[in-house]
Amino acid sequence: MKLKFIKSLIFVFSINCVYALDEQRTLLIFGDSISAGYGMSKEKQWSVLLQEKFNKENLKIKVINSSISGETTGGGLVRFEGIIKQYKPSYVLLELGGNDALRGYPPKKISSNLVEMISISEISNANIFLMQIKIPPNYGSRYQKAFESIYPRVAETTSAILIPFMLEEVALNEDLMLPDGIHPKESAQPLIADFIYLQLKPLLIESN
Repeated sequence: MKLKFIKSLIFVFSINCVYALDEQRTLLIFGDSISAGYGMSKEKQWSVLLQEKFNKENLKIKVINSSISGETTGGGLVRFEGIIKQYKPSYVLLELGGNDALRGYPPKKISSNLVEMISISEISNANIFLMQIKIPPNYGSRYQKAFESIYPRVAETTSAILIPFMLEEVALNEDLMLPDGIHPKESAQPLIADFIYLQLKPLLIESN
């Protein structure tokens, strides 16, 4: 009877541990103003809408958004390790580089910063998704090509999984973009959330 009781306790403890681990999975979004919800209230941002989708689909993943408007890969790298230690995420969605391009930073340095952040994620056993970033042709075709090629190359040489640019379709629709041509409007946020959800869902389920 005593052995049976102990086995029952072990079974209950094991089940609780499984659920606890499941509930503790977190997705850290680490990006710039596109992910920080530039010009809108928090509840309208795509990251919040993504959390609602996870909840609706009973995917026990908590979305943590540590994005900052104006962030560069260099600035992100400075605070990245501290954020990783604070939240201990299961997954990281890295969406940086647009502001580097705006400032004309060298692609080699941008690549190096991304690789270092990915290495920090690997050490903490977080799965990392790297967002492809695209820039308008007015940056110059040579720089545009060098910049945009950073992302597939980094994904090929690290454990990061490359995710398509989330504004691929949105950026082409003036009705969904602010007058600056850089930031999406509130009306675009549900579309972005849908896009990110469809990209990440199979990867999240596969790694569960």
